[in-house]
Amino acid sequence: MISIDPLEAAPKTYLSVHDVLDEPAADALLTDREREVRATARAVVAESVAPRAEHADRTHGFVAESVRALADAQLMGLVFPPALGGTGDTNVAYAVAMEEITAGCAATSLVFMTQMHTAFPIMLAGGDALARRYVPGLLDGSRWGSLGITEPNAGSDVASMRTVATESAGGFRLSGSKTFITTGDRADVIVCFAVTDRSRGRKGISAFVVEGDWDGVRRGTPFDKMGMHGSSTAELFFDDVAVPAGNLLGGAGEGWSVVMRSVVKSRISAAAQGVGLARAAYARTLYALTRRHGARLPDEQTFALATLRGRILQGRLLLLAVARRADEDSEVAPGQIGMMKQSCTDLGWETAVECTRLLGPLGDLESVGVERCLRDAKVTQIYDGTNEVQRLLIGRETSRSVEAFS
Repeated sequence: MISIDPLEAAPKTYLSVHDVLDEPAADALLTDREREVRATARAVVAESVAPRAEHADRTHGFVAESVRALADAQLMGLVFPPALGGTGDTNVAYAVAMEEITAGCAATSLVFMTQMHTAFPIMLAGGDALARRYVPGLLDGSRWGSLGITEPNAGSDVASMRTVATESAGGFRLSGSKTFITTGDRADVIVCFAVTDRSRGRKGISAFVVEGDWDGVRRGTPFDKMGMHGSSTAELFFDDVAVPAGNLLGGAGEGWSVVMRSVVKSRISAAAQGVGLARAAYARTLYALTRRHGARLPDEQTFALATLRGRILQGRLLLLAVARRADEDSEVAPGQIGMMKQSCTDLGWETAVECTRLLGPLGDLESVGVERCLRDAKVTQIYDGTNEVQRLLIGRETSRSVEAFS
């Protein structure tokens, strides 16, 4: 019986297991620099992230030290320019780093990606002054960020949001609430989306940068969740908050555009989490079964693991292909992004389910860690656009293709 999680307890073991699981077909798609980023991420995860993961999950302790270790290694700003504290790397480099971080601790990857998701729209639409004021602190881990989109009655249907911003002297007054906000209980910088002109539908949504300590900003108690225990998720309340005109991202009514231009990054994040969780579940299962049976596994387990290995490689190839496309063309079709997000996050969940089955009673042990992969994987199918919405986008794109030759 396994009494500890060997992948958490020994960095050398973590590195050796995951090095063995690299696939030449995927590695061939990476540049030397992207392999360097992966190696850096893997080393930091082994030393400073994975050893803390089980404790954070059990105690629901926020993974601040793990995230800051990643920031210290200059991994937080991969897709940002050096002028803002980034390294100017590719979306592919970001994807492979996210996969590594998730394989070590999915909750850490969630906080990590939320920092980027907050910083990216500020860089994208906030202008130089706003970007220099807020982005560096998000990338070095000195300020926590949150993205305020989801509301009690507005999730995937962003046009249904009820948070409003009305023009006032020198800016706007913001009122409303957000829910299921990652890091919302401690956010220093919040990118908040609100309606400025309801008659215009999506074109009446605007985006604002709000500081967490401004008058009128309140936070709810973090939710108790099934998974991702090392990250916090809370409600945010805005009670007539004064927002300077300079903190409007883009122009009034450009919030939906900001969302859609940012969605490629956020869905690469979720897809990479799916692949990382699948790989973690597979690695932990392979390790536990060989500890129990030796190098020669029963045929049923060998066949099942072979199937999973192929599926994980397929998911990784899809992730890397779409991320590369995003590097080459900012106008990636929504259906392609949706296919990547839906397929890879379904992969994470389905792999964790199958690994739990293969392990039998070991699958239920916290010390093995596969049950944590299972719990953490479920939410990736829900956030950043539910997988049902992704299938809708894929279906619409398919229908347009059929119309073209019918």
